[in-house]
Amino acid sequence: MEFLEPKYLFTFILLGTIVYITYATKRNATASDYFVGGRQFGWFMNGSAIAGDYLSAATFLGIAGLTFTLGYDGAYYAFCFSIGLVLLSIFVAGPLRRFGAYTVADFLGHRFHSKRARVVAVAVVFSISGFYAAPQLLGAAQILSMFFGTTYEFGIIFTCLVMIFYVGVGGMKGTTINQALELWIRLGAFILMVAAAVWGGLHYDKILATIGSFSGSLAGTGQFTTDGKDLVVDGPSWLGTGFYFPSFWQTVSMTIGLAFGTIGLPHILLRFYTNPSAKAARSSALMAIVLASVFFFFAVYLGTVGRAMFLDPSTDPRIIGDMVKGGQNMIIPSTAEALGGKWLLGLVIAGAFAAIFSNVSGLFIASSGALAHDLYATFTKKKLTEKDRVWAGKIAIVFLGFFYGALGLLVKEASIGHLVGLAFNVAASTFAPIFILGIWWRGMTEKGAIAGMLVGLLSSMYCIFFVETLPVALQFKIPGLITVPAGFLAVYIVSKLDRKVPADVNEFMKTVHSKENEAA
Repeated sequence: MEFLEPKYLFTFILLGTIVYITYATKRNATASDYFVGGRQFGWFMNGSAIAGDYLSAATFLGIAGLTFTLGYDGAYYAFCFSIGLVLLSIFVAGPLRRFGAYTVADFLGHRFHSKRARVVAVAVVFSISGFYAAPQLLGAAQILSMFFGTTYEFGIIFTCLVMIFYVGVGGMKGTTINQALELWIRLGAFILMVAAAVWGGLHYDKILATIGSFSGSLAGTGQFTTDGKDLVVDGPSWLGTGFYFPSFWQTVSMTIGLAFGTIGLPHILLRFYTNPSAKAARSSALMAIVLASVFFFFAVYLGTVGRAMFLDPSTDPRIIGDMVKGGQNMIIPSTAEALGGKWLLGLVIAGAFAAIFSNVSGLFIASSGALAHDLYATFTKKKLTEKDRVWAGKIAIVFLGFFYGALGLLVKEASIGHLVGLAFNVAASTFAPIFILGIWWRGMTEKGAIAGMLVGLLSSMYCIFFVETLPVALQFKIPGLITVPAGFLAVYIVSKLDRKVPADVNEFMKTVHSKENEAA
């Protein structure tokens, strides 16, 4: 029976588990329950959920794909992402939990007592989330298309419907538990793949040979011979184009954009509100760093395994054909099938869905808070009950399903890893300056914060969409070298000119830094 095949079996088990957890946690009586899970999750659960939220399709599929395609240059993405988690843990995690709120925009709304700053923050949340959600949906649609025979459009619609149910019914409680579970599913899949490659001895000598010449793209690779039969690879657009970082300044720009980007990701920042204390928030961040480091190592290694297989003439032509057909986004599933057959492929497919569901659910909950709490609840003249706030969040989830679905349809041919890199750059240029300076510098003002977000957002959009209008020396794939300093400078310069520091800034600083609020 076809539906008992591993790829169906593991995926149905995953979906069934999601449904069970969602229904078991569907009671969300208050806004605190719905948006931050009642602040009841300890360091282990929340650390797993943070890692699950952070380690999206860009890690499970994209990092390995970029390593496969680019060698060292693709692996460098993982290094930059790791730096970002460390910076987040050191500078933001504890103070943010001591502050305590429902959404990212709450920080600005309360720091400066400003509705204008809150509205600009909401616009930034949607910009970052849009860049981030689209490639996750792309990954889901490609998996469904490649392994289940559905259309790309069906994959987008199906995933959005799952997310509307997943987040709309379960809220942050169900989302957190599901994210933690999905993290360990992915980790298990990676462990089995690595074990199959190392202990099984498959392609081990070829992997070492590949590492020996592990720089540059795979462009120009064209023909493979197996058992006297030729397999011609035409060299699709994703193979060796668009992502190679040959210069020092390209590397610096990417490092800045990706490292600082983690500090500004709204769905990651939101997770620290769910801890019961600042100490638990720091412990959660530390655990997420450890889990992410393991994941990045495995992803880079498996990308190398896939690269060795692709360059090996003795590899099954069908596997090579699947790699080409799926593009760099499908290297992990293709490699899994080569290493462990249909059962390992089935587990990896479920793991890929777990990565996508985990990340997109975080984006949904963060964006629903921006709509329901930061816009509707803040600006409505109606006195809202807790039930009203929860229902506003659920209605926002439905709207987001349509919004993200439309974005997913526009990125069919894109690279998951690179699109997520652009999302990181927008976050690095907008929210990173706001949270770092807002937490550690008393002199920041409302106008400075708004200027920083706008300059960071607009400069990022210009450098991404109109890059060809810039001088060649400034045409960065990840334009962090331009946009991140621009965001920081805008906050500093405008704040210095404005000088209208909130009167209660000292009280705010005491709240976020005092050890007396460690358990707040």
